[in-house]
Amino acid sequence: MTMLFSSQVPRWLQVLLTEKFFNACIIHEDAKKNEKNIFCLDCCISICPHCFHPHSSHRLLQIRRYVYHDVIRLDDATKLMDCSFVQSYITNSAKVIFINQRPQTRQFRGSGNFCTICDRSLQDPYLFCSLSCKVNYLLRTEDGLSKFLFECNYLPLPDSGLDDGLVTPDSVLDPSGSTKTSSGSGGYDEVWCGALASTATTSEIVRKKRTSLTACRPTCPPVSGSLMNRRKKTPQRAPLY
Repeated sequence: MTMLFSSQVPRWLQVLLTEKFFNACIIHEDAKKNEKNIFCLDCCISICPHCFHPHSSHRLLQIRRYVYHDVIRLDDATKLMDCSFVQSYITNSAKVIFINQRPQTRQFRGSGNFCTICDRSLQDPYLFCSLSCKVNYLLRTEDGLSKFLFECNYLPLPDSGLDDGLVTPDSVLDPSGSTKTSSGSGGYDEVWCGALASTATTSEIVRKKRTSLTACRPTCPPVSGSLMNRRKKTPQRAPLY
């Protein structure tokens, strides 16, 4: 990876291949969905959805996860550089490629096709398992990367990123610790008042049920006092014949 820090590699590509994505944003550490899953090529930094607005006019890459590793859409990558012979995969109906090579638990040297750099098993006719493997190969075999890089002045986030809640163009996401007042939706006061109303309604239903049960219950005639105070007499027996 030391070859990546040569003058032949543009700054944005160096950062993309070495950045740690999906860490919590320290600026919005108390907010929900604060993982840094957007890469700004103009600023060469990773940002979270809450940081989107200052970078809305910049070139942006959506970083995704596939089998616990960082990937980017193939359509976006091909706007930036030549990605031929890099093996692609399909996730969420989109073709993606790995940014960096993945560690292997064991070497598998059977018959088949393998990555030119890291010897990972590949499908035909691919030669590289990730973007970084191809960059390393070009740095070893070519005079530079200039003829493999493309001029891209406009790279917005895909519409799917907006649909998946990646960013909210018209509003800033609410931090997890914030509570709304009764004028908002979902606030503590509204929930508490809703609970009281629910409790009152339940009590009213129970009271009505008990009243209706009492009305339907058959009433017994009152017991007279003479019967209650009557003393026990001598039992009468049948006459003997």
